[in-house]
Amino acid sequence: MKARRVHGLDPEGPLADNVERIVRVRLDELYGFMPKAADPRHVEALHDMRIAAKRLRYVLELFAPLFGAYAETAAKRARELQDLLGEIHDCDVTIPRVEELIEELRVRDALEVRALAGDAEELDPALVAQAPHAEAFRGLESLAVHLRARRLLLFERFGELWTSLQRQGFAARLAFAMGERAGTPRSHGDNGRGAGSHVPSPWPAP
Repeated sequence: MKARRVHGLDPEGPLADNVERIVRVRLDELYGFMPKAADPRHVEALHDMRIAAKRLRYVLELFAPLFGAYAETAAKRARELQDLLGEIHDCDVTIPRVEELIEELRVRDALEVRALAGDAEELDPALVAQAPHAEAFRGLESLAVHLRARRLLLFERFGELWTSLQRQGFAARLAFAMGERAGTPRSHGDNGRGAGSHVPSPWPAP
């Protein structure tokens, strides 16, 4: 996924001001995948959201000390999100490979069983018991079921984590922290403008 461009960077300006711009774009980028990523069928959206979380995490880990205290917490939350989405992505990559291998074995076994039938006018169903990959089939089918069940579990955890982040005010608190500068008090009139602070949770409340 190509990163969204950050406009208005000033090479001669304060580092913190430039980083703030980057973080706000990365935060908007992350939220841009919702509510699409709330649908487990949207594999690509989940994968791209993982990349967006990684980009946000990296910039926060590098520069969090420049900003308010919540910036470091936000880096940890972004890493949790990235890791969980990464596990889902692993399932999404592995499941098709396992199913492809099952199909390859199915074709090979069909050819073997056909050869066993020889010149018979009809195929004896009992010959299927002699298929050479029957045991491998059982193992691969079990693996496929395990991976699909694990993905269901991981996706539930993703929903819970995302809901928790919204309830904690993740986007608004990070936007506020990015407007702060480490060691500099902030006036009560500044309530944390910017990216993501208005974004509602796409997940239904329990």
